[in-house]
Amino acid sequence: MKKCSLLVVFLFLISNGQAQEEHFERVFDSIIQEADLLYRYEKAVWNSTDRLMADKKLKKDYGGYVVHHSGDTVSVCYMTKDLKQRLALYSYKGSNLTNPFEITTQKSELTPIEQELINIKIKILNQLSNPDYQIGFPDGFNPNFVLIKDKSSYKLYIIMGTSKSGVIPFGNDYLFTTDADGTIVNWKKFHSRMIPAESKGPNGEKVISAIHSHLKTTPHITATDICTFRLYGELCGMDEFKVLCTATKYYYTYNRITNSIVAEKM
Repeated sequence: MKKCSLLVVFLFLISNGQAQEEHFERVFDSIIQEADLLYRYEKAVWNSTDRLMADKKLKKDYGGYVVHHSGDTVSVCYMTKDLKQRLALYSYKGSNLTNPFEITTQKSELTPIEQELINIKIKILNQLSNPDYQIGFPDGFNPNFVLIKDKSSYKLYIIMGTSKSGVIPFGNDYLFTTDADGTIVNWKKFHSRMIPAESKGPNGEKVISAIHSHLKTTPHITATDICTFRLYGELCGMDEFKVLCTATKYYYTYNRITNSIVAEKM
């Protein structure tokens, strides 16, 4: 009877462990999928903005931009100062986010999707002055507004950028979800403050991995964490970072080389 009880407990533990692994796999797949899209949008903007700003004529008339994707193609549309015309378009295919396969630098009318996105972006940004959101940007860090269209709604992420060398600007990141008209219906702040990671220690020693913790309201590593790390980790010579989540009592390690997350019990 005792052996039978032990066997039942053993089988339960195996089953429970497998269920936990399957749960993590589903969660991690979803997080990485969203992080991949965020990264593709932001990396395309980084590279196309460098190209745009290198052209004095385009730089002089630049007023704003929107990004959209179709399949594996990401396109960045830059607009004139009055936001009424397309100034330039840079399109990237697949994983090649450095060299656009299509470049257009002649003024033209905005396409319906470009007009839609700039209208929605302006509408959402105007709502961000609501004091309930408590949005602020520390010195040395600048906001990047990443607008993504869903089937019948929109998502606007705020992730931080910096020109500081050797710094990964984790933290102070948000997600605003809207209805089909661009009215904010839900929002979340993933980290309570900026938590920049330095690539060098106090004595100049090289830091090979960064770590920060999450409150219970953010129970997993986030797509914004991963996107920020992919953008800045390579510049800082780091391949991985860790997040300690108090809600799940797990350490999560993300590796940008394998683009994967590993969970480890505290």
